[in-house]
Amino acid sequence: MYNLHGKTALVTGAGGERGIGRAVATRLAKEGADVIVSDRVANPYPGDSTEWQGLHSVVSEIEAAGRSAEAILADVSQADQVERLVSGGIDRFGRIDILVNGAGSLPGKDRVLVVDMEEEAWDKEMNVNAKGVFLMCRAAARHMIERGEGGKIINIASTSGKIGRKRFSAYCASKAAIIRFTQALAQELGPHGINVNSVSPTAVDTERLGFIEEAVSDGAVQGTSWKNSEAHRTFIQEKAGISPLGRVARSEDVAQTVAFLASPESDYLTAVDLVVAGGAEIF
Repeated sequence: MYNLHGKTALVTGAGGERGIGRAVATRLAKEGADVIVSDRVANPYPGDSTEWQGLHSVVSEIEAAGRSAEAILADVSQADQVERLVSGGIDRFGRIDILVNGAGSLPGKDRVLVVDMEEEAWDKEMNVNAKGVFLMCRAAARHMIERGEGGKIINIASTSGKIGRKRFSAYCASKAAIIRFTQALAQELGPHGINVNSVSPTAVDTERLGFIEEAVSDGAVQGTSWKNSEAHRTFIQEKAGISPLGRVARSEDVAQTVAFLASPESDYLTAVDLVVAGGAEIF
């Protein structure tokens, strides 16, 4: 276990029931951190579970773990909303020690061949995934520098940022941008005692997978019913088959890595991209 008592974390993209953001937020709380959770809307996948209430459910889980939590809505591609998110978190807790950028654009019209892609689809992917990370890092880093007590920034990238994939060009470009941006920012913030690292998961069994499959199957698969579909079961079997560990990646696998990077145990790691792929993808 890591000791994050007295720390405050901000996690974006935290509203999904099976998402990486929720797993990260609740794991950091278990390690002792108070947590600000954010998403563009309170419940980004309302059809997945009748009991799930998005960010409100995450807040309840964090409070049940004995920590304090605050939910703040924000579109990370909009600078004014990012500033309100960061300042709102500081107003509530007085500080932000850990930033985890997990927000990502919902797959859709960007998952096509480049020759068929509309400019708007490209811009949406880059604005959320790449620009959103820039805006969040800028706002949080300014606060961390001013406070003068260091900090941890962890950006969620992807193995798709390390290799190109057909019909994933915008996504691949946005995640590659995050990895290189992380390395550059680490050089700038190191003198201030701020560690900046990224995590590159392989495909993780979350709600987003259904919408990816819907997009690349041209609607043959429905994202809203993906969880209980034969396509989902086939996907799980295929992914388990190519991993030496014999299973698909789970959100908790990513959360464990993020918790390490957020802890004092990683104090001499910066500008690092940790691949969470179970050996299925080796770079």
